[in-house]
Amino acid sequence: MPKFNVTYEIVTPESAEHGDADERGFYLQNVSLSEAIDALEHCHVEADCCPVSSPRWFTAYNVSEDYITGGIESRSLHLPDSITESSRMRIARLIHCYGV
Repeated sequence: MPKFNVTYEIVTPESAEHGDADERGFYLQNVSLSEAIDALEHCHVEADCCPVSSPRWFTAYNVSEDYITGGIESRSLHLPDSITESSRMRIARLIHCYGV
């Protein structure tokens, strides 16, 4: 069974001035698809390339905001290379059906 990774990125006003993130890394590693989808927190999700080709990852924007630092967190669900194109498209439909 394929395992999925979810990464995160936090952008603050200061880091945005420099065109970079303040912090980034792994949020979850080697988890099930269900766990990975849950990590997207039912936020607005966009695929990296749809509808041009099958997606390689999905990003949930504005998962959380730190009102003290102004940092905004986004999370990305990365699909394993072993996933076929048709499975990638099924996952895209699944994420859309979840209302994520």
